[in-house]
Amino acid sequence: MPDLTDEEYDALDKYWTEHTPKLSGNGKSGFFAKHSGHVVFVDDLSADWLRIKAAAAHTTPEAIIGELVRREMTVASV
Repeated sequence: MPDLTDEEYDALDKYWTEHTPKLSGNGKSGFFAKHSGHVVFVDDLSADWLRIKAAAAHTTPEAIIGELVRREMTVASV
């Protein structure tokens, strides 16, 4: 990608100074925006167990947690 000339930099600076970007907050395009409600803190022993279990099953710790939650929900509904 070619570098911008001084005139192009000035034009971009002028444009963004006059046109403030509007953020809706509904796009959730970034990683942290998408996962902001999904952070779970666990102790070191639990984190290690999840990583080992996920590696053995060739999946993610999130998938292991989901499986455990669904299993508990099934047991609770009986």
